[in-house]
Amino acid sequence: MEHMTNSITIRGTLEDLPVFSHENHGCRFFRFYLLVSRLSGVIDRLPVLAEEKVLCSFDLSGGSMLTVTGQIRSHNQRTDGVRHLLIFVFANTITCEDGPPINDVILEGILCKDPTYRRTPLGRDICDCMLAVPRPFRRADYLPCILWGRTAQEASQCGIRDKIRICGRLQSRNYTKLTADGPETRTAYEISALTAEILEDDQ
Repeated sequence: MEHMTNSITIRGTLEDLPVFSHENHGCRFFRFYLLVSRLSGVIDRLPVLAEEKVLCSFDLSGGSMLTVTGQIRSHNQRTDGVRHLLIFVFANTITCEDGPPINDVILEGILCKDPTYRRTPLGRDICDCMLAVPRPFRRADYLPCILWGRTAQEASQCGIRDKIRICGRLQSRNYTKLTADGPETRTAYEISALTAEILEDDQ
């Protein structure tokens, strides 16, 4: 499976101290949430997973905000027989520094489902896509993306196995899920595309 681009840079404020997540091949991983403001004032609460050595490598004296660079990853988790797709930022570097909020994503991947096109009551074009972004060892991350306007119209004409390059941001969205125990508030994560390009097979 070929390599494709998967990069993210976010800068925001730490919600709480990192907590232990799991251990894999002798490496300990910790999870925390970064709060990243949009220009509109909406705050995205983004999950970050970092190896212990990455957490221990940055200097806390650089400022009150954290800048994280890495990749967007997905993981299928089965709970009570139901599969959930978990989306998170896998941190390669963490820097403590002040500055404006950042939420920059670049992805290149392959459509693994037919796009879903719709139009809002106000007439805005939206297209939902699921992008498979390959990574080493024959694995892939399955990342939900949402496109708007003209890019939504263009993406709606694509099909499975078509390649797309997306530049945008990772955002969080709360929704209500009806369960046997009553309504539950849950959070979905998706990449909101600012630009999108349909790639030719030889790119």
